Amino acid sequence: MASHEGSVEVITGSMFSGKTDELIRRLRRAKIARQKVQVFKPSVDTRFGTAKVTSHAGTDFDATPVLGAGAILQMLEPDTTVVAIDEAQFFDGELPAVVQGLADRGLRLIVAGLDTDFRGEPFGPMPALMAQAERVDKLHAICMVCGDAASRTQRFVDGRPARHDEPIVVVGASELYEARCRRHHEVPPAP
Repeated sequence: MASHEGSVEVITGSMFSGKTDELIRRLRRAKIARQKVQVFKPSVDTRFGTAKVTSHAGTDFDATPVLGAGAILQMLEPDTTVVAIDEAQFFDGELPAVVQGLADRGLRLIVAGLDTDFRGEPFGPMPALMAQAERVDKLHAICMVCGDAASRTQRFVDGRPARHDEPIVVVGASELYEARCRRHHEVPPAP
């Protein structure tokens, strides 16, 4: 058990807002402070390799891919004091309980993920994680249409905005997604 008080920090926002860069910045600072860090990511996210979290800007940090939230508890080493979870929106509904339990044991949890899906609706366990966190930082990207602050993630299918009935989880990067402000975010209804 860690000797300090546990806490939950959530880093959220749209794609391309710098969430993973901020996560990695905090992890590097924890390592400088000689804290034992473990990083987990969902095994579904293979965009930049399987054993790292990697930002769109190219920074990376070693990570362990897991199938679900329960695996984090199984793989947690006894001397770990900082647990980071990237792409939290892809985890199952057990993640908030796992995060809360680890924080209650005195660990520092740093969780990064999209707050909304491509439709602009709450994404997976992120609303519960934000509600239980001591600190929430919502980052913004730049709208690819007008240059204003972007809080939405626009998905494209065959060069057109994805319809509301498209699958929620489609792993990709700039070939499928771009950042948009509220005014320029488009989600056509299902036919």
